[in-house]
Amino acid sequence: MAFQITLLPDGDTFSAKAYETVLDSAVQAGHQIPYGCRNGTCGSCKARIVSGEVDYGEYAGSALTDTEKENGKALLCCALPLSDLTLEAREQPSHLPQPRILPARVERKDRLADDVIALFIKPPSNQNLEFKAGQYIEFLLKDGKRRAFSLSNAPHIDHTLELHIRLVEGGLFTEQVFNEMPEKTILRIEAPLGTFYLREETQKPIIMVAGGTGFAPIKGLVEYMIHENIQRDVTLYWGARTLKDLYMADLPKAWAKDHPNIKFIPVLSGALATDNWDGKTGYVHQAVLDDFESGNFSSHQIDQFEVYCCGAPVMVESAFKTFTAKGLPENAFFADIFSYAAPNT
Repeated sequence: MAFQITLLPDGDTFSAKAYETVLDSAVQAGHQIPYGCRNGTCGSCKARIVSGEVDYGEYAGSALTDTEKENGKALLCCALPLSDLTLEAREQPSHLPQPRILPARVERKDRLADDVIALFIKPPSNQNLEFKAGQYIEFLLKDGKRRAFSLSNAPHIDHTLELHIRLVEGGLFTEQVFNEMPEKTILRIEAPLGTFYLREETQKPIIMVAGGTGFAPIKGLVEYMIHENIQRDVTLYWGARTLKDLYMADLPKAWAKDHPNIKFIPVLSGALATDNWDGKTGYVHQAVLDDFESGNFSSHQIDQFEVYCCGAPVMVESAFKTFTAKGLPENAFFADIFSYAAPNT
């Protein structure tokens, strides 16, 4: 069974199968609706139901509150259509490359930390992959499951795709990458995916917040800005547990040294005595708020900024909740949420 979906304000329509989420159907039909996590935790795909009914699915309460639900809001990445729908949903003004399925060969693996590997893969030379810095890819596994990882390089860096993969204990795919996957292995991917990319229609200063391997898409964004000579002010906060977990700290230090518009602020939540750490400690999103309160930004008003935030769901959710409570417009917060598969899956 299929239903007709109408998007306001433009009135565009597309067909949605009853067993597919509204977001999946919209993306397949070529509509550029914002999304990030695709699992109901970031809130990027929130839309208002004007008419019709949906099965809301499972989602994080912080991404869709009961009040928002009562006011007709739904998360399109979770919602299954139960009837024809009319939705009030914003679409991206810029065109994003359409995702496609293609093979990719493992070029090399670089160990960045005890539990982080940089995996470099390369599509066939006759199938150049267009993508925007910050987007992600999905590996299509033989058992039908998928694994998503953000691209950590910018599009101009030859034709190789760089991914930062953290070892998940009991995670079959990450353990295979770390321990078994040799060079020249052929994998299947779908790419590019996601609506996490630099919005270039404004000149607002930028706050970037990364947690752990959430640094990966941030790296791609900064490399893109440097390559394109985009001079917007960037303050990058990278949160990790201990000093060794800042697995590429020399790179953002070099950015800050070579580019006056870029600042790098590392934050440790569990610094060891051996780290000899005298920098910021605690939660990375709180470090941002502390700097606003202490006057370390040119403006005391967070609503003058755009925020690009990447990391685990709890960090991104906390950042969104606290930043918007301080006045950041919801449409100035862009997120890439890292959700890990359960062990043995």
